[in-house]
Amino acid sequence: MRAITDRDFDHVVQQAGVPVLVEFWKPGCGSCRALTRELEKLEIDVAGKVLILTMNVEENFQIPAELEVGSLPVMALYSRGEFAQFIGGLGTKEEILKQLRLASNSFS
Repeated sequence: MRAITDRDFDHVVQQAGVPVLVEFWKPGCGSCRALTRELEKLEIDVAGKVLILTMNVEENFQIPAELEVGSLPVMALYSRGEFAQFIGGLGTKEEILKQLRLASNSFS
């Protein structure tokens, strides 16, 4: 998974040819570490279909503020460069994949 910053966020998300899932996290957050492990497993299954990125909210403030991220961990789904929806911040690889499939009608 690639870490992304406020500076390169818009360019990377808009240039992606696939939906983008961004995990917002911070150091010391146990739930964030657990979610990252699940996303690492998921990344293998969705390679080429979904781009998974991570953003440390202690180092990046602009994008989390624009999205009004208030609790961690949380994931934001982007389609065609635009914010589509938040996806629950906890869960197993299978649960996250199910949520992505439910949201897939926004990718058509």
